[in-house]
Amino acid sequence: MNRDVIVVGAGIVGCAIAYELARRGASVEIVDERHPVGMGATQASAGVLAPYIEARDGNPLLDLGVRSLDLFDDFMTRVSSDSGIAVSYRRTGTIDVAVDESEMRALRTTADVLARRGVAARMLDRAGASAEEPHLAGDVIGALVIDAHGFVGAGDLTRALSVAARRHGAQLIEQSRVRRIVRTGAELIVETDRGSLNGTAVVLAAGSWSGTIDIEGVAARMPVRPVRGQLMHLTWSGPPLKRVTWSRRCYLVPWDDGSLLVGATVEDAGFDERATVAGVRDLLEAACDVVPQARTAGFRAARVGLRPGTSDDLPVIGPSSVVQGLVYATGHYRNGVLLAPLTAQLVADAMLDNRIDPMLEKVSPARFGL
Repeated sequence: MNRDVIVVGAGIVGCAIAYELARRGASVEIVDERHPVGMGATQASAGVLAPYIEARDGNPLLDLGVRSLDLFDDFMTRVSSDSGIAVSYRRTGTIDVAVDESEMRALRTTADVLARRGVAARMLDRAGASAEEPHLAGDVIGALVIDAHGFVGAGDLTRALSVAARRHGAQLIEQSRVRRIVRTGAELIVETDRGSLNGTAVVLAAGSWSGTIDIEGVAARMPVRPVRGQLMHLTWSGPPLKRVTWSRRCYLVPWDDGSLLVGATVEDAGFDERATVAGVRDLLEAACDVVPQARTAGFRAARVGLRPGTSDDLPVIGPSSVVQGLVYATGHYRNGVLLAPLTAQLVADAMLDNRIDPMLEKVSPARFGL
Protein backbone atom coordinates (compact mmCIF):
# COMPACT_ATOMS: atom_id res chain seq x y z
CA MET A 1 0.00 0.00 0.00
CA ASN A 2 1.49 3.33 -1.06
CA ARG A 3 1.57 6.04 1.59
CA ASP A 4 2.63 9.67 1.71
CA VAL A 5 4.77 9.65 4.85
CA ILE A 6 6.54 12.47 6.66
CA VAL A 7 9.42 11.28 8.85
CA VAL A 8 10.26 13.80 11.57
CA GLY A 9 13.93 13.41 12.45
CA ALA A 10 17.02 12.64 10.33
CA GLY A 11 19.12 10.73 12.84
CA ILE A 12 20.02 7.12 12.29
CA VAL A 13 16.54 5.88 13.25
CA GLY A 14 14.66 8.39 11.11
CA CYS A 15 16.91 7.82 8.08
CA ALA A 16 16.65 4.04 8.43
CA ILE A 17 12.86 4.27 8.50
CA ALA A 18 12.74 6.67 5.56
CA TYR A 19 14.97 4.34 3.55
CA GLU A 20 12.90 1.25 4.36
CA LEU A 21 9.62 2.99 3.53
CA ALA A 22 10.97 4.49 0.29
CA ARG A 23 12.47 1.25 -0.97
CA ARG A 24 9.08 -0.41 -0.43
CA GLY A 25 7.38 2.20 -2.59
CA ALA A 26 6.14 4.83 -0.15
CA SER A 27 6.40 8.53 -0.94
CA VAL A 28 8.58 9.92 1.84
CA GLU A 29 9.68 13.33 3.10
CA ILE A 30 12.29 13.58 5.88
CA VAL A 31 12.33 16.79 7.89
CA ASP A 32 14.94 17.87 10.43
CA GLU A 33 16.10 21.07 12.05
CA ARG A 34 19.79 20.37 11.50
CA HIS A 35 22.20 20.02 8.59
CA PRO A 36 23.61 17.60 7.62
CA VAL A 37 21.78 14.44 8.69
CA GLY A 38 22.76 12.64 11.89
CA MET A 39 23.80 15.73 13.85
CA GLY A 40 21.85 14.89 17.02
CA ALA A 41 22.67 11.90 19.20
CA THR A 42 23.95 9.97 16.18
CA GLN A 43 27.04 12.11 15.62
CA ALA A 44 28.30 11.27 19.12
CA SER A 45 27.70 7.54 18.80
CA ALA A 46 30.59 5.06 18.67
CA GLY A 47 28.35 2.66 16.75
CA VAL A 48 28.86 -0.28 19.12
CA LEU A 49 26.68 -3.30 18.32
CA ALA A 50 26.65 -5.22 21.60
CA PRO A 51 23.22 -6.40 22.80
CA TYR A 52 24.68 -9.19 24.95
CA ILE A 53 26.64 -6.90 27.26
CA GLU A 54 24.97 -7.23 30.68
CA ALA A 55 22.42 -9.62 29.17
CA ARG A 56 19.56 -10.58 31.46
CA ASP A 57 16.78 -13.05 30.71
CA GLY A 58 13.34 -11.49 30.38
CA ASN A 59 14.64 -8.07 29.31
CA PRO A 60 12.72 -6.91 26.20
CA LEU A 61 15.66 -4.70 25.23
CA LEU A 62 17.88 -7.77 24.94
CA ASP A 63 15.39 -9.47 22.63
CA LEU A 64 15.09 -6.34 20.50
CA GLY A 65 18.85 -5.92 20.27
CA VAL A 66 19.55 -9.53 19.38
CA ARG A 67 16.90 -9.56 16.68
CA SER A 68 18.24 -6.32 15.19
CA LEU A 69 21.85 -7.52 15.30
CA ASP A 70 20.79 -10.55 13.27
CA LEU A 71 19.58 -8.19 10.54
CA PHE A 72 22.79 -6.19 10.28
CA ASP A 73 24.78 -8.18 7.71
CA ASP A 74 22.03 -8.05 5.09
CA PHE A 75 21.10 -4.50 6.09
CA MET A 76 24.64 -3.22 5.54
CA THR A 77 25.00 -5.00 2.20
CA ARG A 78 21.73 -3.51 0.95
CA VAL A 79 22.40 0.04 2.17
CA SER A 80 25.92 0.11 0.72
CA SER A 81 24.60 -1.15 -2.62
CA ASP A 82 21.67 1.28 -2.77
CA SER A 83 23.72 4.30 -1.68
CA GLY A 84 27.05 3.56 -3.36
CA ILE A 85 28.75 4.50 -0.06
CA ALA A 86 31.18 2.19 1.73
CA VAL A 87 30.54 2.17 5.49
CA SER A 88 32.97 0.74 8.05
CA TYR A 89 31.40 -2.33 9.65
CA ARG A 90 33.22 -4.89 11.77
CA ARG A 91 32.02 -7.95 13.67
CA THR A 92 35.26 -8.48 15.61
CA GLY A 93 33.56 -9.00 18.97
CA THR A 94 33.86 -7.37 22.38
CA ILE A 95 35.97 -8.05 25.43
CA ASP A 96 34.25 -7.05 28.69
CA VAL A 97 36.78 -6.79 31.53
CA ALA A 98 36.58 -7.12 35.32
CA VAL A 99 38.86 -5.64 37.97
CA ASP A 100 37.27 -7.15 41.09
CA GLU A 101 35.23 -10.16 42.16
CA SER A 102 31.86 -8.40 41.97
CA GLU A 103 32.53 -7.56 38.33
CA MET A 104 33.63 -11.14 37.67
CA ARG A 105 30.36 -12.41 39.15
CA ALA A 106 28.43 -10.10 36.82
CA LEU A 107 30.37 -11.44 33.83
CA ARG A 108 29.65 -15.02 34.88
CA THR A 109 25.96 -14.20 35.15
CA THR A 110 26.03 -12.81 31.62
CA ALA A 111 27.93 -15.87 30.40
CA ASP A 112 25.29 -18.15 31.92
CA VAL A 113 22.51 -16.28 30.11
CA LEU A 114 24.39 -16.53 26.83
CA ALA A 115 25.05 -20.23 27.33
CA ARG A 116 21.31 -20.85 27.75
CA ARG A 117 20.70 -18.93 24.53
CA GLY A 118 23.37 -20.85 22.64
CA VAL A 119 25.51 -17.74 22.13
CA ALA A 120 29.25 -18.26 21.87
CA ALA A 121 31.10 -16.53 24.69
CA ARG A 122 34.39 -17.19 26.49
CA MET A 123 35.16 -16.51 30.15
CA LEU A 124 38.84 -15.71 30.64
CA ASP A 125 40.99 -15.58 33.76
CA ARG A 126 43.72 -12.99 34.33
CA ALA A 127 46.25 -14.73 32.11
CA GLY A 128 43.68 -15.45 29.40
CA ALA A 129 42.51 -11.83 29.34
CA SER A 130 46.09 -10.58 29.03
CA ALA A 131 46.82 -13.03 26.23
CA GLU A 132 43.61 -12.05 24.40
CA GLU A 133 44.30 -8.30 24.72
CA PRO A 134 47.89 -7.41 25.66
CA HIS A 135 47.02 -3.73 26.14
CA LEU A 136 44.87 -4.38 29.23
CA ALA A 137 45.92 -3.00 32.61
CA GLY A 138 47.55 -5.34 35.12
CA ASP A 139 44.66 -5.12 37.58
CA VAL A 140 42.23 -6.78 35.13
CA ILE A 141 41.46 -10.16 36.72
CA GLY A 142 39.25 -11.63 34.00
CA ALA A 143 37.09 -10.94 30.98
CA LEU A 144 34.24 -12.14 28.82
CA VAL A 145 34.70 -12.30 25.04
CA ILE A 146 31.57 -12.24 22.87
CA ASP A 147 32.46 -12.82 19.23
CA ALA A 148 29.07 -11.87 17.71
CA HIS A 149 29.45 -8.21 18.65
CA GLY A 150 30.96 -5.44 16.57
CA PHE A 151 30.68 -1.81 15.53
CA VAL A 152 29.69 0.36 12.60
CA GLY A 153 30.43 3.91 11.48
CA ALA A 154 27.24 5.56 12.73
CA GLY A 155 27.70 8.88 10.94
CA ASP A 156 28.63 7.30 7.61
CA LEU A 157 25.76 4.82 7.92
CA THR A 158 23.27 7.63 8.52
CA ARG A 159 24.53 9.51 5.46
CA ALA A 160 24.36 6.32 3.39
CA LEU A 161 20.77 5.72 4.52
CA SER A 162 19.85 9.27 3.57
CA VAL A 163 21.39 8.90 0.11
CA ALA A 164 19.78 5.48 -0.41
CA ALA A 165 16.38 6.83 0.65
CA ARG A 166 16.67 9.72 -1.80
CA ARG A 167 17.69 7.36 -4.59
CA HIS A 168 14.38 5.61 -3.93
CA GLY A 169 12.55 8.94 -4.27
CA ALA A 170 12.55 10.32 -0.72
CA GLN A 171 12.95 14.06 -0.24
CA LEU A 172 15.06 15.59 2.53
CA ILE A 173 13.99 18.90 4.07
CA GLU A 174 16.67 20.29 6.37
CA GLN A 175 16.90 23.28 8.70
CA SER A 176 13.16 23.14 9.41
CA ARG A 177 12.10 22.78 13.02
CA VAL A 178 8.86 20.88 13.58
CA ARG A 179 6.54 22.64 16.03
CA ARG A 180 3.21 20.82 15.83
CA ILE A 181 1.39 17.85 14.30
CA VAL A 182 -2.33 18.23 13.54
CA ARG A 183 -4.88 15.90 11.95
CA THR A 184 -7.21 17.50 9.41
CA GLY A 185 -9.64 15.09 7.78
CA ALA A 186 -7.70 12.31 6.10
CA GLU A 187 -4.36 14.11 6.39
CA LEU A 188 -1.79 14.91 9.03
CA ILE A 189 -0.23 18.36 8.89
CA VAL A 190 3.30 18.87 10.17
CA GLU A 191 3.81 22.52 11.05
CA THR A 192 7.41 23.76 10.87
CA ASP A 193 9.01 27.17 11.32
CA ARG A 194 9.33 27.31 7.51
CA GLY A 195 5.84 26.22 6.53
CA SER A 196 3.60 23.14 6.66
CA LEU A 197 3.90 19.63 5.21
CA ASN A 198 0.93 17.37 4.48
CA GLY A 199 0.85 13.59 4.46
CA THR A 200 -1.38 10.62 5.15
CA ALA A 201 1.00 9.41 7.87
CA VAL A 202 3.76 10.77 10.12
CA VAL A 203 6.64 8.98 11.85
CA LEU A 204 7.91 10.82 14.92
CA ALA A 205 11.61 9.95 15.17
CA ALA A 206 12.96 13.16 16.64
CA GLY A 207 14.94 11.58 19.47
CA SER A 208 15.33 13.77 22.56
CA TRP A 209 13.29 16.51 20.87
CA SER A 210 10.23 14.28 20.37
CA GLY A 211 8.64 15.59 23.55
CA THR A 212 8.96 19.22 22.46
CA ILE A 213 6.58 18.76 19.53
CA ASP A 214 2.94 19.51 20.22
CA ILE A 215 0.53 16.85 18.94
CA GLU A 216 -3.10 17.95 18.70
CA GLY A 217 -5.42 15.59 20.53
CA VAL A 218 -2.71 13.99 22.67
CA ALA A 219 -2.90 15.12 26.27
CA ALA A 220 0.11 13.16 27.46
CA ARG A 221 3.54 14.58 26.71
CA MET A 222 6.08 12.22 25.20
CA PRO A 223 8.15 11.03 28.22
CA VAL A 224 11.53 11.31 26.53
CA ARG A 225 14.35 13.13 28.30
CA PRO A 226 17.76 14.10 26.92
CA VAL A 227 20.72 12.26 28.46
CA ARG A 228 24.01 13.86 27.52
CA GLY A 229 26.75 11.57 26.28
CA GLN A 230 30.28 12.82 25.66
CA LEU A 231 32.61 10.83 23.40
CA MET A 232 36.37 11.22 22.93
CA HIS A 233 38.14 10.73 19.59
CA LEU A 234 41.82 9.89 20.10
CA THR A 235 44.75 9.23 17.80
CA TRP A 236 46.25 5.86 18.77
CA SER A 237 49.90 4.91 18.39
CA GLY A 238 51.34 1.43 18.04
CA PRO A 239 49.50 -1.90 17.61
CA PRO A 240 45.74 -1.35 17.94
CA LEU A 241 43.28 -2.99 20.27
CA LYS A 242 41.91 -6.21 18.78
CA ARG A 243 38.24 -5.46 19.41
CA VAL A 244 35.82 -3.24 21.29
CA THR A 245 37.00 -3.16 24.91
CA TRP A 246 34.36 -2.68 27.57
CA SER A 247 34.71 -1.83 31.26
CA ARG A 248 32.40 -0.60 33.98
CA ARG A 249 33.42 3.03 33.35
CA CYS A 250 33.93 3.26 29.58
CA TYR A 251 34.26 1.46 26.27
CA LEU A 252 36.97 1.79 23.62
CA VAL A 253 36.42 1.26 19.89
CA PRO A 254 39.50 0.81 17.62
CA TRP A 255 39.05 2.15 14.10
CA ASP A 256 40.81 1.09 10.91
CA ASP A 257 42.47 4.50 10.54
CA GLY A 258 44.34 4.01 13.81
CA SER A 259 42.08 6.25 15.87
CA LEU A 260 40.19 5.28 19.01
CA LEU A 261 36.74 6.26 20.23
CA VAL A 262 36.18 6.38 23.99
CA GLY A 263 32.66 6.68 25.36
CA ALA A 264 30.51 7.66 26.93
CA THR A 265 29.32 9.77 29.81
CA VAL A 266 25.75 9.56 31.11
CA GLU A 267 24.60 13.01 32.27
CA ASP A 268 21.27 14.62 33.05
CA ALA A 269 22.09 18.06 31.69
CA GLY A 270 18.89 18.97 29.89
CA PHE A 271 19.43 20.19 26.34
CA ASP A 272 22.98 21.40 27.06
CA GLU A 273 25.15 20.02 24.23
CA ARG A 274 28.50 21.32 25.43
CA ALA A 275 31.55 19.17 25.96
CA THR A 276 32.82 19.73 29.50
CA VAL A 277 36.17 19.52 31.26
CA ALA A 278 34.71 17.06 33.76
CA GLY A 279 33.34 14.80 31.03
CA VAL A 280 36.61 14.76 29.09
CA ARG A 281 38.65 14.15 32.25
CA ASP A 282 36.46 11.28 33.46
CA LEU A 283 36.55 9.50 30.11
CA LEU A 284 40.30 9.89 29.68
CA GLU A 285 40.97 8.63 33.21
CA ALA A 286 38.66 5.66 32.67
CA ALA A 287 40.33 4.80 29.36
CA CYS A 288 43.84 5.00 30.83
CA ASP A 289 42.82 2.86 33.80
CA VAL A 290 41.72 -0.03 31.58
CA VAL A 291 44.29 0.46 28.78
CA PRO A 292 47.35 2.33 30.11
CA GLN A 293 48.77 2.94 26.62
CA ALA A 294 45.90 5.38 26.07
CA ARG A 295 48.10 7.89 27.93
CA THR A 296 50.27 8.16 24.83
CA ALA A 297 47.32 8.79 22.50
CA GLY A 298 46.75 12.12 20.83
CA PHE A 299 43.56 14.07 21.45
CA ARG A 300 41.57 14.61 18.26
CA ALA A 301 38.10 15.79 19.32
CA ALA A 302 35.24 15.61 21.76
CA ARG A 303 31.70 14.95 20.56
CA VAL A 304 28.44 15.42 22.40
CA GLY A 305 25.01 13.92 21.78
CA LEU A 306 21.72 13.98 23.64
CA ARG A 307 20.38 10.44 23.80
CA PRO A 308 16.60 10.02 24.20
CA GLY A 309 15.86 8.13 27.42
CA THR A 310 12.47 6.96 28.70
CA SER A 311 11.22 6.21 32.20
CA ASP A 312 11.33 2.43 31.64
CA ASP A 313 14.50 2.43 29.50
CA LEU A 314 12.64 0.99 26.52
CA PRO A 315 12.08 2.70 23.17
CA VAL A 316 8.68 3.89 22.00
CA ILE A 317 7.87 2.21 18.69
CA GLY A 318 4.56 1.68 16.93
CA PRO A 319 1.26 3.29 15.92
CA SER A 320 -0.31 5.89 18.18
CA SER A 321 -3.32 4.73 20.16
CA VAL A 322 -4.73 8.27 19.95
CA VAL A 323 -3.94 9.81 16.56
CA GLN A 324 -4.63 7.78 13.43
CA GLY A 325 -1.69 7.74 11.03
CA LEU A 326 0.88 8.77 13.63
CA VAL A 327 3.67 6.29 14.36
CA TYR A 328 6.33 6.70 17.04
CA ALA A 329 9.97 5.64 16.73
CA THR A 330 11.90 7.31 19.52
CA GLY A 331 13.34 6.79 22.99
CA HIS A 332 16.12 4.43 21.84
CA TYR A 333 18.55 5.93 24.38
CA ARG A 334 21.99 4.31 23.80
CA ASN A 335 20.69 1.74 21.32
CA GLY A 336 19.62 3.80 18.32
CA VAL A 337 22.33 2.48 16.00
CA LEU A 338 21.87 -1.13 17.09
CA LEU A 339 18.07 -1.00 16.81
CA ALA A 340 17.85 1.00 13.57
CA PRO A 341 17.39 -1.96 11.17
CA LEU A 342 14.71 -3.62 13.31
CA THR A 343 12.89 -0.37 14.06
CA ALA A 344 12.73 0.43 10.34
CA GLN A 345 11.39 -3.02 9.56
CA LEU A 346 8.76 -2.96 12.31
CA VAL A 347 7.55 0.52 11.36
CA ALA A 348 7.39 -0.23 7.63
CA ASP A 349 5.53 -3.50 8.24
CA ALA A 350 2.97 -1.73 10.41
CA MET A 351 2.49 1.27 8.10
CA LEU A 352 2.55 -0.37 4.69
CA ASP A 353 1.29 -3.90 5.31
CA ASN A 354 -0.73 -3.45 8.52
CA ARG A 355 1.43 -6.13 10.15
CA ILE A 356 1.85 -5.46 13.85
CA ASP A 357 4.74 -7.53 15.13
CA PRO A 358 4.13 -9.07 18.59
CA MET A 359 7.38 -7.47 19.75
CA LEU A 360 5.74 -4.05 19.47
CA GLU A 361 3.51 -4.82 22.44
CA LYS A 362 6.44 -4.26 24.83
CA VAL A 363 7.39 -0.91 23.32
CA SER A 364 3.97 0.41 22.32
CA PRO A 365 3.27 4.14 22.78
CA ALA A 366 -0.03 3.12 24.40
CA ARG A 367 1.86 2.42 27.64
CA PHE A 368 2.35 6.17 27.98
CA GLY A 369 -1.13 7.16 26.78
CA LEU A 370 0.19 8.16 23.36
